[in-house]
Amino acid sequence: MENAEDHIKNLSGPEAKAKLKELVEKAENCFFCSNIKTGLPFSTRPMSEQLVDVDGNIWFLSRKDSEKNAEIAQDPFVQLLFQANKHSGFVSIYGTAEIIDDQQKIDELWQPMFKVWFEKGKNDPIISLIKVNPGQGYYWDTKNGQAIAFLKIAASLVTGKAMDDSVEGKLIVD
Repeated sequence: MENAEDHIKNLSGPEAKAKLKELVEKAENCFFCSNIKTGLPFSTRPMSEQLVDVDGNIWFLSRKDSEKNAEIAQDPFVQLLFQANKHSGFVSIYGTAEIIDDQQKIDELWQPMFKVWFEKGKNDPIISLIKVNPGQGYYWDTKNGQAIAFLKIAASLVTGKAMDDSVEGKLIVD
């Protein structure tokens, strides 16, 4: 029988960056939380990440006049919550955000569907970038992928034996 330690795998450095990139890129949802103050409600909104770069930074597009940009200008600490699907691929990242005005990076990240939010296109003067530098986080995933996890769940239900395929651990990115 497996013990709890078999399901814990803390990651740091390049290994943590790789896991972060893997989970963020397959995530269907991200909740971007700002204005984080102990004991008070924080601001949360759904957002879509545009890139996880080689350094593990997570990039978003945002309106310069948004509440989140104003909150980041006052307090750069943010929490990002990602979910790949309902059974695996969860990651919570704590880091610092900065507002960046870089037309070349906007051009690199631009997709035609963004006109929904930025009607003047990629040259809309209201566009800013948010770069989140992750410091630490925590992830929950499967050891062997969704297909094997599903088979283990099915086998467990038939045999009555626990066959947990989960893995979780701390992510120390910087």
